[in-house]
Order: sequence, then structure tokens, then C-alpha cells
Amino acid sequence: MRCRDNEGEKMTQTITDVKSKIRDVVDFPKPGIIFRDITTALKDPETLKVMVDYLCDEFKDTKIDYIAGIESRGFIFGMPMAYKMNAGFVPVRKPKKLPAATYSQEYDLEYGTDTIEIHQDALPEGANVLIVDDLLATGGTAEAACKLIKKTGANLVGIAFLIELEALKGRDKLVDAPKIVSMLKY
Repeated sequence: MRCRDNEGEKMTQTITDVKSKIRDVVDFPKPGIIFRDITTALKDPETLKVMVDYLCDEFKDTKIDYIAGIESRGFIFGMPMAYKMNAGFVPVRKPKKLPAATYSQEYDLEYGTDTIEIHQDALPEGANVLIVDDLLATGGTAEAACKLIKKTGANLVGIAFLIELEALKGRDKLVDAPKIVSMLKY
């Protein structure tokens, strides 16, 4: 579907251009999976700028105190977004990677469970937090990150993803997120 106005057409073209920089790797990490490899887009300075700018622009009218980037690709987008939006950056990490007291949240994987953590003192109560990650698939990691933000007493104002795999319906798990943005949808 093409937008009628020039700005909409320009954005449609921008999204098409960024998508063309994403490499599809078939049967990775296992047969039947098409892995959307963003490294080919990240190495192009203009494409990287467009991706970061797009995600920031989607939240330009939202008061954001902190960006919570989910390990590890959420760090890639979260840091420049925090800088551009004059916000702090807080890492959401895999277990035993943070040196001080943490809150932990377990989530389900296709075969088992995993955990992510955040420092207990990472966010002041009432702070406005935007979660950032590169990919929304089944939604388990993002849902766990939402629960971690809640444990800190901060306010979740939204979640930003570069890519969303719509068929996996991960968005359905993110009922606590007031706003969910994904630049590229597959």
C-alpha cells in the first residue's frame, strides 16, 4: 500500500531502502528459519542513521528519561537513541553480567527458558522508560523486559524494534506497552 502524500511516499521508499540492506540467511540458526541479518545494514553509515532516526522520530512527542536496551542488539540502537533523545541508557542483560544487585525475569523459549536482568537501582521510581531491541519475534524477551521495568517502579512508555516478524505474533504478549513501534515488518 502506498501513501498518498509525498511524506508518506518518501517514508515508504526509506523503509524499502533499509529493507534492501538486510540480508536474509536461510536455514540459520536451524533449518526452516530465515534469519534477518542486520549487520549488512549496520555497516552502511547512512542506513544506520536512517534506522536510528526513524525509531527516535516515532517517540519524539513522548517524554523519555531512559532507554532500556536489551542485550545485545538493543544496545546497538539504544545507545545512539539515548544520546539523540537526551536520555540515559540502561542495559538489560543476560544473567550474571551485571555487577550489582539485580531484578531477574525468566521467560519461555521454544525449548526451555532464559532469563534477563536489570540493576535494582537502574531506574528511579516514576521514570519514563522506552525499551529498545532489534527484533520482535515471539515476544518473550520483550515481555520479560516489560516486567523488569515494572519491578523497578518506572513507567513503561513504549517499545521500539527495528524488525517485527508478524507471523509469530509477539506483539500479542506486550499488553502492558502503551506504544509498540517496528520499522520493518516481515
